[in-house]
Amino acid sequence: MINIGGGAMPKVRIYELAKMLKIENKELIEKLKELGIDTKSHMSVLTEEDAAVVMEMFDTKQNTITAQEKTEQQTEQVEQQQYDVTEKKQENQENQENQNHKKGKNKKEKNHSQQNYNQQQKIEQPEQSEEEDVAVKYIGENPTVKELAEVLGKNASEIVKLLMKKGIMAGINQNVEFDMAVAIAEEFDIILEKEQEKDIMEEVFGQEEQDDEKDLKERPPVVVVMGHVDHGKTSLLDSIRHSSVTSNEAGGITQHIGAYTVQIAGKPITFLDTPGHEAFTAMRMRGAQITDIAVLVVAADDGVMPQTVEAINHAKAAGVDIIVAINKMDKPSANPDRVKQELTEYGLLAEDWGGETICVPVSAVNKQGIDQLLEMITLVAEMKELKANPNKKARGAIVEAQLDKGRGSVATVLVQSGTLHVGDPVVAGSAYGKIRAMTDDKGRRVKKAGPSTPVEVLGLSEVPTAGDTFYVAENEKQARQVAESVIAKNRENLIKDTPQKVSLDDLFTQIQSGNVKDLNVVVKADVQGSVEAVRQSLERLSNEEVRIRIIHGGVGTITESDVMLASASNAIIIGFNVRPEPAAKLFADEEKVDVRLYRVIYNAIEDITAAMKGMLDPVYEEKVLGHAEIRQLFKASGVGSIAGSYVLDGKFERNCQARITRDGIVVFEGELESLKRFKDDVKEVAAGYECGLVFKKFNDIKVGDFVEAFKMVEVPR
Repeated sequence: MINIGGGAMPKVRIYELAKMLKIENKELIEKLKELGIDTKSHMSVLTEEDAAVVMEMFDTKQNTITAQEKTEQQTEQVEQQQYDVTEKKQENQENQENQNHKKGKNKKEKNHSQQNYNQQQKIEQPEQSEEEDVAVKYIGENPTVKELAEVLGKNASEIVKLLMKKGIMAGINQNVEFDMAVAIAEEFDIILEKEQEKDIMEEVFGQEEQDDEKDLKERPPVVVVMGHVDHGKTSLLDSIRHSSVTSNEAGGITQHIGAYTVQIAGKPITFLDTPGHEAFTAMRMRGAQITDIAVLVVAADDGVMPQTVEAINHAKAAGVDIIVAINKMDKPSANPDRVKQELTEYGLLAEDWGGETICVPVSAVNKQGIDQLLEMITLVAEMKELKANPNKKARGAIVEAQLDKGRGSVATVLVQSGTLHVGDPVVAGSAYGKIRAMTDDKGRRVKKAGPSTPVEVLGLSEVPTAGDTFYVAENEKQARQVAESVIAKNRENLIKDTPQKVSLDDLFTQIQSGNVKDLNVVVKADVQGSVEAVRQSLERLSNEEVRIRIIHGGVGTITESDVMLASASNAIIIGFNVRPEPAAKLFADEEKVDVRLYRVIYNAIEDITAAMKGMLDPVYEEKVLGHAEIRQLFKASGVGSIAGSYVLDGKFERNCQARITRDGIVVFEGELESLKRFKDDVKEVAAGYECGLVFKKFNDIKVGDFVEAFKMVEVPR
């Protein structure tokens, strides 16, 4: 018998006992069931008596093993000898049988095949007669008269006559409503059904086949971190990764999905960090769908909030195991019992309250409970026995995607099965290409990525849509053909000519007068996930009076073609973390296209909501003073980096605001600390002159960056 601490056995959880006995959790649970001990999961608590019985049983088992080993060896030798003798006898018998029955074999085969054929004929005959009675045919939603005639196998003139009888005058190329097409088909004893739209990808690559058990290998678990905004998801992940991500996000909230791999006790775990703000529902859903375990972060001082509930629903819908991390335990107002109480309303009962949901109190600030949380994740992953086949063509999901001027289209992908290699031809929706390079979450170049591995890939023709599945094609030609088929299928004319231009300022007036029923919006953002989030948030604002339509969403800077589209379709442009090109800005002013720029998503939502209610009343307006290009860098002690710049247009004034853009993406927005002409401080520098610019608390400037000078001017209303 094994003694713990030399005394009586304390109450112990099943997983702890399994660890002591050095056996799998499943094996222990099965043994307990044999002993008649009722257990719900690996988190169940055993009484002192039950634990002692189990320990004694395994102790006895260990002693008997050595005694049995000798007997087993002896029996094995005897069995082997017997097997050799019988095998020789069987071989001789088989040789004789083969010679005797060789002649009669062909006759038997013929008879069997004839019998099978007759049986098949008998079975098939009644099926054929049924098909002859009723014919079922498939057609698109609104077919033309010609298409309907072809499907029914009739002359187009017959169809036209029948339509005339029903009071519809239609030509051969005119569309017919589906219900009418069904009625026409019934005249010919044909049942007409809507044609199911096939997914092009699945049609080409097929459904993923079930792998053989022997081909499957253990894979790392994919863990998604979900929860309400500002409940500490990213901070918790930082504690695990020992890095800082939050400081880089606008407004201190996560606006992109991050994917990271962390080594825990020598085993890798892939973490996905999802945004918590309500605008990012689609991202959260996407996160839940491609993961195995969901860590639900709930602030101990705040409790269950709307996005927490949403995250629970996403995780349950995806069939993902939920582990609750009760964060901010370092705060004086922390109340974990209240959180557990609130969670019971949504079907999550804590295991220390008799349920099955693992709840771990943690603090991202002082690293309290982090090790316990990781242990629980490892434990749940172990119980799930996660496996995948690495020896086949890779499939996976696009987690995030963006456009980088230097590198082109950059996509973060999560490999779900197979192994992705550099040089593989890949297709994801309308994007295709050969993978030029792959980097892991630490920025290191890798040649291949196995199941559950997140990597950043380069080489795609365009920015893929986040959430799309990627496939490895046979060759680049096949990948291009599939992508072109997708583009052709999705091609729609979204432009509607309307006489009057719309701006947010006069939107309410136009709604009241009945001029605006649709508000068309062009969305441009820095990453694909943000485009999707903005799109969904704005479309949700639609009401009975006005419908918001996103006519175009794309990644990258606002271009002239975006303004042209907005002008033709009477749309406003919303830029999220991007800036318009100088030429696009001028064109927008000429065409009177309203361009609104935002850094934080809910500011955009608030503005449009206010405009629709007629309450948009901005006190200040941005007045652009001029633009300059950084052409040289100087270092000065006590000052930092000085940007030697050439003023392209307008002028730069002392104490004005400055905005630095790099490849159309805003990298800095803040105060201009000093304005110099040679060594002298000056009040202003006009276009065509050189100057030295120093930015407040910002030194990460590069040659080729563009600087925009502006000031906020009060606008009377």
